Order: sequence, then C-alpha cells, then structure tokens
Amino acid sequence: MADLEFQNLSTVQSDKQPKPVTLASAATVVPTTFLTFITGTVAIANITPPVTGSHMLAFVFTTTTPVAFTTTGNVKYVATPTQNIPTLLIYDPIEGKYYPGELAL
Repeated sequence: MADLEFQNLSTVQSDKQPKPVTLASAATVVPTTFLTFITGTVAIANITPPVTGSHMLAFVFTTTTPVAFTTTGNVKYVATPTQNIPTLLIYDPIEGKYYPGELAL
C-alpha cells in the first residue's frame, strides 16, 4: 500500500474504503485496512507496516484459542489476545515496532 492510500487505515471510514479483510495468522501478516480479522493459531512476530508513518491497526482474533504475539520480529511486547476482543497495535516508525494493547470491556 502506498502512503497515498493512508485513509484505508483511518479510524474514520466511509463506504468508499475497502471492507475489513480476514487473514490467516502467520509469522508475518500484511494488513491492508485498519480493521483486520485474524484466524488460526500461529503466533504473529512481524506485521508489515502498510504505511511509513505512525499509525494504528485493530486486529480481531476469531479463533477460540488465539496465540500470543512474539517479540522476535517487530512487535514490542508479548501480548495474548482474547477471542473477538479488538487488539490495537500502535506503530512507532522511529523504533520500527508495534505496541500491542487489548481493549478493556
């Protein structure tokens, strides 16, 4: 995704933006929208940044037993998501790392 398409990652969207996508969990995932549904039980170590600057992504894990993010790639902290609860990831372009945090209900 080019930086010119940054609105696809905006938390405020219209019906003109792409709909959320579903990705299988893998060592590296490549999100293309702000909201991404994740299936599977492979730990995520790397997230390919869709734009170069600071941004936020929301992952919703749909499997009953989501696996923790690992710190072997560009994820700053180990975090174990909960099924169907959004996990927000904030990207720091200086450090090149994502900071995960689960929303509290």
